[in-house]
Amino acid sequence: MTVREAVAKQYQAIVHRATASIGRQSSLPSEGWIATVRKALNMSGAQLARRLGVTRARISQAERAELAGGVTLRTMQETAEAMGCRFVYAIVPVEGDIEDVITAQARRKAEALVRKASTHMALEGQSLPEETNKAEVARIARELVRTMPTDFWTDR
Repeated sequence: MTVREAVAKQYQAIVHRATASIGRQSSLPSEGWIATVRKALNMSGAQLARRLGVTRARISQAERAELAGGVTLRTMQETAEAMGCRFVYAIVPVEGDIEDVITAQARRKAEALVRKASTHMALEGQSLPEETNKAEVARIARELVRTMPTDFWTDR
């Protein structure tokens, strides 16, 4: 294993641990996390504002900004702490694990390469059987995962 591969595996382990610890729950509650947790704590906006040392209007603004996607990470962190909570921020794969994301990309690239080669071969009357093409896609995908060329994430 090369140093580059070892480093990649270490980062993959970090993402795997994050995925395992927070699970797949990633949907924003209809009122947003700030309002939902605040209400779960039976805490008014004014009470939260006092704990943060801001105005009630600032709490309303933060709750609206969260729903619009414009709240800052700092605001989320400070607000969570003021409510006695911890703010969790992570990017995790939608499905499966980080290795699945890599494998899917390798497969897309391999399919594109085989499709391009198959087109040229068909023009010359030398088409390969579908099973041969599938086996070649699998072989190329494994090689792409192993070597991770610099254009790996380029979809052309």
